[in-house]
Amino acid sequence: MEYLCYHRDRSASMPLREALLEAHWAYMDGFAKELIARGPTFDAAGEQCTGSVHIVDLPDAAAARAFAFDEPNYQAGVYRDVLLRRWRNTLGRTMWEFPGGREGGNRYLVLGLGEGEPVDVTPPPGPADRDDLIAYGPLLADDGVTWVGTAALVRAPDAAAAAAVLRTPGRYADIEVHDWSFGGRPTA
Repeated sequence: MEYLCYHRDRSASMPLREALLEAHWAYMDGFAKELIARGPTFDAAGEQCTGSVHIVDLPDAAAARAFAFDEPNYQAGVYRDVLLRRWRNTLGRTMWEFPGGREGGNRYLVLGLGEGEPVDVTPPPGPADRDDLIAYGPLLADDGVTWVGTAALVRAPDAAAAAAVLRTPGRYADIEVHDWSFGGRPTA
């Protein structure tokens, strides 16, 4: 079962986050085979982390909760809250298989939260649209069926273009767009 976990930082937690960086990476190393995508979100200036995204394939909800709440930054108080939802990997790949690679272009996390009849559960139809999708899928309730939104990691020229990946904006109670980058240990 795939889950999207978005830990949102509390204000002024950057020094603690930096002190725990190796502990965070070591924790995530234990889930290397299960991770579909990961990486930090940033403020508009790109200077301060605002959260941490992890999309992970785990056996059940209990394992997903343990993943989210045993994480060292969560345990130490870096995060103010956690969004943890079932998610469906409609692209069928990990971020490491994204043809656009780790660098180049602006990257965003797009979260559309809604209710009712599902919308935008499949990626945009055009090949050009898909070329900029790093991860894409519906957010689901614990039953794995009830739609509660859509989440994407996308390369786009700006935040407005990133938000447009959700093709029916009027169906969402809220659409959040966060600057995002590929996470993990730096490659040499």
